[in-house]
Amino acid sequence: MKKLVRYAFLGVATLSLAFASSCGSKKDKKEYNPGPTPDDEIEVTLPCTGPEYFSTNEVFRGTGTGESLDQMTARKKALSNARAALATDISSLMQVVGDNYIKSTEVNNKEEVLERFEQNSRTIVNQKLRGVRQICEKATKVKATGKYKYYVSIELSGSELVDAYNETLSKDESLKVDYNYDKFKETFDKEMKNYSGK
Repeated sequence: MKKLVRYAFLGVATLSLAFASSCGSKKDKKEYNPGPTPDDEIEVTLPCTGPEYFSTNEVFRGTGTGESLDQMTARKKALSNARAALATDISSLMQVVGDNYIKSTEVNNKEEVLERFEQNSRTIVNQKLRGVRQICEKATKVKATGKYKYYVSIELSGSELVDAYNETLSKDESLKVDYNYDKFKETFDKEMKNYSGK
C-alpha cells in the first residue's frame, strides 16, 4: 500500500512539473492570461468572446449579445450591438488617424480639412458596417425566462476600410489638393498596429 501511495505521489509530482513547465512556456509566448479567478467568484465563459475575437492589425472585430422572447429579434439585437461596438472602435481609431494624418501634412486650413475628413469618416463607417463578416454565432435559450439569447462576433477588413476611405477622400473636392494616399495609408497602418489586441 505504501508503495502504491509513493508511486501515486510521484505521478502527481511529475504531472505538476510538466504542467508548470508548459505554463511557463506559454508566458514566454506572451499569450493572453487573465490571471486567477478570485475564490469567491465563479468564472463565466461567454461564447464568441476572448483573444481570438480581438481586433488585429489587419481586421476590426466586435462582439454583441441580444436577448428576446422572439428568436430572430434576439439575433437582430446581438448583431446591432456588435455593429455599434465595431462602429465606436473604428470611429475612435479613424479620429486618431485623421488627426495624425492632417498634422503630418502641410495644409493651410487644418481645422476645415479635419472637419471634412470626419464627415467622410462617418459616412464610410456606416456604409462599410453593412458588409461586415460574421465570424461567430451561438444561440441559447434561458431556462428561467424562456428567452432566446444570441452571441455574435463580426469583423471588417482594415484594407477594405482603407480602400473605401481612399475612394471617398480622393473624390472630395475640398480635400483633393491636399490628399496623399501613401501618407494616409502609412498613418492608418501605424495606428492599426497600436490598436490591435484591444
